[in-house]
Amino acid sequence: MSSQPQLVLHVVPFSHPCLAVSAALDRLGYEYETVELATGRHQEEVEKAYGEGRRTVPGLLVDDEPVHGTAAIFARLDELRPDAGLYSAADGSAIREVEAGLAEDLQTAARVLVFGALHFRPEAMGTFAGIAQLDPAGVDFAIKAMRATWRYLEIDAQRAHATLRALPGQLDAVDVLLEQGAIGGDRPNAADFQLGSSLHLLVQIGDVRPLVEERPAARLLSLFEPGKGNVPAGAFPSGWTPSTRS
Repeated sequence: MSSQPQLVLHVVPFSHPCLAVSAALDRLGYEYETVELATGRHQEEVEKAYGEGRRTVPGLLVDDEPVHGTAAIFARLDELRPDAGLYSAADGSAIREVEAGLAEDLQTAARVLVFGALHFRPEAMGTFAGIAQLDPAGVDFAIKAMRATWRYLEIDAQRAHATLRALPGQLDAVDVLLEQGAIGGDRPNAADFQLGSSLHLLVQIGDVRPLVEERPAARLLSLFEPGKGNVPAGAFPSGWTPSTRS
């Protein structure tokens, strides 16, 4: 793309918010540099690049201008390419409501559930990096990593269970947006990328995959390459996962 700004995207591995941004950049045809930071040690680097108190990813440098956070990045991309339809004139306010509500909630749910499932099946952590089977040392590392992640994200069994039970209602809301035409159009908007990236992570959890794949919401998965992760079904205790719709 001619005369485009210099773009540097800061990410951590397997982050679904980062995936939302990178998929949008790819779709818009931008050239950009990706800087992959080490999970768990990225906060200080992010804060140094994007300002005090900003310690999460994604972050995007636009000609050295720091833009931090998923919604802010999509808003900046819309300024750069107002013709791209990330916030259409007809649905812009509705898309922003989705960003601040459902997209945030589903993003959190995906994060809680993937790390919740990996807590019970830590040997599956390697699949997200394309490793079919961790060796015993790798499993030891995964167990320690999941314990630390549960503490950091304030996950416990009650929260994981409650998040599972709330998921069908969130998926219903995605289906309604599709039915209304607010998402799922020929030109993906900001909400498509943000909701779709969370669904992309959720279908890598065997217990959750049927809940997503049976629905219209699964159409948003076409925006992304299939994920490598596979937490086998049965990771969550029996009876925790809601039944699929009949």
